[in-house]
Amino acid sequence: MPAGVMPLIRRAVAADVPAIERIVHDAYVKYVARIGKPPGPMLDDYAARVAAGEVSVCAEDGDLAGILVLEPAADHLLLDNIAVAPGWQGRGVGRLLLDFADAEARRAGYTELRLYTHVLMHENIALYTRLGWQEYGRGEQSGFQRVFMRKPA
Repeated sequence: MPAGVMPLIRRAVAADVPAIERIVHDAYVKYVARIGKPPGPMLDDYAARVAAGEVSVCAEDGDLAGILVLEPAADHLLLDNIAVAPGWQGRGVGRLLLDFADAEARRAGYTELRLYTHVLMHENIALYTRLGWQEYGRGEQSGFQRVFMRKPA
């Protein structure tokens, strides 16, 4: 891949599911020991998410660089998962996906984006805070201790 080439974002299709599952596994496996079990994104049904139109991917010549799961809610757009393939980390793909989520929220008429992360994923909390997300709560959800964050779209 030439330096400076950025992948394009598109809706995921069924054929992407194995690559999506691999990216999620590779991005999240390092957290299993820290939280004592696989994080929520590793347990998701990506075939169903793709079929529902909730998954977008960053792709360059068939190579998936990252994935984004956006779930519509009544008053906000939930950024349910973002994962970047290890070979693409540090190359701006995560920021590209976050910018896409923001644009999708505005396009759909939402004024707010929300996300959650595990309370032990300190680096994620710090990153989202630096990017303008604000914590609005903590608590248990689906058997995980979560930090809930939001930002205006």
